[in-house]
This record gives sequence, C-alpha cells and structure tokens, in this order.
Amino acid sequence: MIRPSRKITIRDVAARAGVSVSTVSLALNHPDRVSAATRERVLAVSDALSFVPKEQAIARARRSAKRVGVIGPFASYPAAMQRLSGILTKARGESVDVVVFDEPSAATSPAPLLAGLPRTGRLDGLLIVSLPLDDVIIERIIALELPAVLIDTEHERLSSVTIDDEAGGKLAGNHLLELGHGRLAFLGEAQTEDAYTPPARRRLNGYRQALRDNGCSLESELTRWAPRDLHAARRTARELLDHPEKPSAVFASDDLLAAAVIHAAHQLGLSVPGDLAVIGYDDTETADALKLTTISQPLSHSGAEGLRLLRERMRKPTNALSKTTLRPQLIDRDST
Repeated sequence: MIRPSRKITIRDVAARAGVSVSTVSLALNHPDRVSAATRERVLAVSDALSFVPKEQAIARARRSAKRVGVIGPFASYPAAMQRLSGILTKARGESVDVVVFDEPSAATSPAPLLAGLPRTGRLDGLLIVSLPLDDVIIERIIALELPAVLIDTEHERLSSVTIDDEAGGKLAGNHLLELGHGRLAFLGEAQTEDAYTPPARRRLNGYRQALRDNGCSLESELTRWAPRDLHAARRTARELLDHPEKPSAVFASDDLLAAAVIHAAHQLGLSVPGDLAVIGYDDTETADALKLTTISQPLSHSGAEGLRLLRERMRKPTNALSKTTLRPQLIDRDST
C-alpha cells in the first residue's frame, strides 16, 4: 500500500532554513520583527517545501516587502536597460519587489505618456526612467499619493536623478577641437514630438557651446537627424558625409548612431579616424565592440541612486525633494 506523503510542518521549514520554529513563526506572523534576509529565506523555504501556513500569516509576510514599479523604454534603449540593471542590483540588498513596465520610446510614441500608470494600491513606489512627463501625469501621481522618483528626466515637483547631457556635449566638442578638427558635424535621434527637450538636443546644445567658446560654429547643413535605426541612420549619415566639403569629425547623440556613421564612412571609402573622427554617447557594448570614442554615463549608478532616493521617499514622504545631477566622462578609444 502506498502511504500518503507526510504533511510539511513549521518544524520542517525551520530545519531547512536553519532557524528556530519561533523565528519561522515571527517571519510569517510578525515580519517586522525579523530581518529582511531572514524573512526572505523563510519564505523561499516555505515555497520550496510547499508549506501552507495560515493564509493570513503568509499574506502579512509578503506584504512587508515593498513593491516598486519601474517604468521606462527598456526595449528601445540599451542605456535604459543599464539603468534598470542598476535598480535591480540595488534592490537585491533591500526588502523590495521590483515590477518592470516597458513603455515605448518617447521619440516615437505620441502623448499621453504613462497612460497605463499603475494604481497606488498595487505599488508602494514608482521609478520613471527616461520618459518625459507633462503636468497632467505629474498631478495624477501626486493625487494617487504614490512616492515617485524620476531618472534621466526631471520635474520641479518630483525628486530626480539626471546626468548632465550638456556637459557631455561639451566634452565631445572640446575633444574634437583639441585634436585640431575644424569642420564638425552632428547626427542626432529624430523626434516625432516637440513638447519636450530630448537628450539629443541637450547634447547638441553643449556641443555647440563648446564650439562657440572656442570661436567656432556648427553649420546647419552639418546638423542632421535620423531615426534610431541602423539602416535609416546610415542613409542619413552617408548624405552627411557625401558632401563636397565633408566634415572631418562627427559627434553622434548615441552609440548606435555613431556606428551608423562609421558604416557610412566605410561605404564611402573613408577611414576612421584617418579621414573622419567619430564620437558616440552612452558607452554601451556597441562602443566597446567598435573601439568607439564615446561619452560614458554612470548609467547603473543612476538607477541605484534613483532607487535609494525612492526608498527614502517611501519612508519619509514629507521630506524635501532631492535633485541629483551626475557627470559624464569621455572614453577615448580608436575612433578619434
């Protein structure tokens, strides 16, 4: 005769988790009285053993871990994914569950953004990554009393973590000028909406400022915009380079567009950096693979810092807003 399997008890959970029975009971019934690591270990063992405590106890234990939503264009931009990686790494050491919501790129998606903003009953906090916000969305977040922090964008009514894009543009312009380049060009990501200033335009502003500070200027015909698509951007880059007075250097607003410039240069028989210097932005894996000179952003750090600020906001929602600005740096490789 086959005997039914023995019912798992709280003693089995305690033995597997390496804690006392009373600790298991506290973790399930009074989760605030044990450490986050202990609570997570007890819950993991409970799941592995299929232990079924009283429903009220397990619900209390799981509610003690705060749930944070992270929304951004993660499928569209490697930079946004690196920020998300920083958030997830930071979250591993804290009592927080992260729920990720992918949003279309603001460069191609019409307003309103964040139309599917989760209700506050499902989330304890919200991180908004690389998405511009209008006042209607801001009012909705505040009305929901949902603690929120912006990353790679800012608004006067919310805490934020940004990286100085204009400073990055200046780094690119100064580097090319120091190398002796006089005819400079720019290739940026085209936008379908004009309701906000995208990173590419902020980087262009810094680039232009560096040129002006050195008595130079950026000709309008050498400023081009292209979709963030390798094939389409390569066509635009080829038009830029196939000019009677072609530029000697190009600053692109991200590494993918810089890769398109390099491809177009090779199609035209131009060597990089012999005939053309190229600088990208973000320092993604593309830049590393192409040995591309680029402007590096502390992407993972910005994500981790955003989560830190949000956790503070969740604990003390009436604290003053925090505005953190991080600095980019130039990574000099083989394309300049």
